[in-house]
Amino acid sequence: MKLITGLGNPGNKYASTRHNAGFIALDNLALKLGIVFRPGRGDFYIASGKYKGEEFFLLKPTTYMNNSGIAVVQFFENYFTLEADKDLLVVHDDFNIPLGTLRLRQKGSDGGHNGIASIMYHLNSDEFPRMRIGIGSNDILKKDEFVDFVLSDFLPNEIGMLEKLVPVFNDCILSFLSEDLKITMNKFNRNFLPDEKDNKPENNESPANA
Repeated sequence: MKLITGLGNPGNKYASTRHNAGFIALDNLALKLGIVFRPGRGDFYIASGKYKGEEFFLLKPTTYMNNSGIAVVQFFENYFTLEADKDLLVVHDDFNIPLGTLRLRQKGSDGGHNGIASIMYHLNSDEFPRMRIGIGSNDILKKDEFVDFVLSDFLPNEIGMLEKLVPVFNDCILSFLSEDLKITMNKFNRNFLPDEKDNKPENNESPANA
């Protein structure tokens, strides 16, 4: 049994923002699999299913981003206590990598992401896999611009790119459900935009040092 947690902020106000990439990925996966999100026994929406014999839950916190860890702990308390280092995947945005790029890691720091920081705090551990969805642009942001950027809506051309990437997000999460994490990392740690020079494996994010 595995738990896939997508990070974002609840409500229509934030639905199309870059910070909600985790929610967007899970909503599209649920649509592909024909499963429906319902209110859970905690501060989250939840959907469940089975893929290649693996039972799983999809979880979207309603705590707002900075308190995402509360929802994860509530799931463990009210549903099943899982081994976070192998049974939990957190799907979230990352403005440090460009739109079109995926990076999976086995564990690590929060990378400045408040949702990840909250989960680390409430689990008292940094040992859980993450699927980082690049939302960055070619613009160099100043520190005081980070919040405005992640809470801004995707631009029309970026929405078109996201639509092309949705099948990749789906395949990556399904690979996590059915294959070893290192196999998934080798398949999906790359840039999936059509530019050929950017379409090579990200060797610096190999399983050995991730």
